[in-house]
Amino acid sequence: MDNRLIRVLVADDMEAHRRRLERVIAQTAGIECVAHADSAGAAIEQASLVQPDVILMDIEMDSQYAGIHAAKEINEKFPHIKIIVLTVHKDENFIFSAFQTGIMDYLLKTASNEEIAEAIMAAYYNRSPIRPMIAEKIRGEFARVKRAESSLMYVIQIISELTPSELQVLRLLCEGRSRKQIAEERYVEYETIKKQINSILKKFKQASISEVIESVNELRIFEVLKKL
Repeated sequence: MDNRLIRVLVADDMEAHRRRLERVIAQTAGIECVAHADSAGAAIEQASLVQPDVILMDIEMDSQYAGIHAAKEINEKFPHIKIIVLTVHKDENFIFSAFQTGIMDYLLKTASNEEIAEAIMAAYYNRSPIRPMIAEKIRGEFARVKRAESSLMYVIQIISELTPSELQVLRLLCEGRSRKQIAEERYVEYETIKKQINSILKKFKQASISEVIESVNELRIFEVLKKL
């Protein structure tokens, strides 16, 4: 460990809470508060000016997600700065969205002085824990991605079995066209479109075309095909 003080920026729009964090820092050996901010914009500005080692960032300042947006911008511009978000929320989705910006850790605003000091030290030395709530969310996200990958390959395999006409009909359905509109656009009989949709359903092994459309749109199949 080096002997240099860990330089901390405190960003919180509530003065009372900001003062509390500054007191915790002042009472902790090896840490100093070099600046504070009362808005997301001020946090970004101060991060640029003072280049702190760690930022304690309130999530809700100017707006509900202001701290998350600020964390994202700071991480993109200054990836060496470690960010800890402060929140009153225990909702895992809310906190997980913060982690997707590149933050190191999160603390509930009810955290003790010791927890705050330990979190700052851990972030600075890249030792921040993956807390149980986030670990579970990460596991779930990996599982979701794996399922999506499997679904994508399965649907693309079926798509490859469609005739050019069926593929065009499916694309138009996914764009929100009705059967009648597709028949008019393709200059064919309405019954022809019905037969092509039935063929699509058989290949997808589905009873409803709305289920096929939902799956294809959810996986953004036609966006993927454009890139191939």
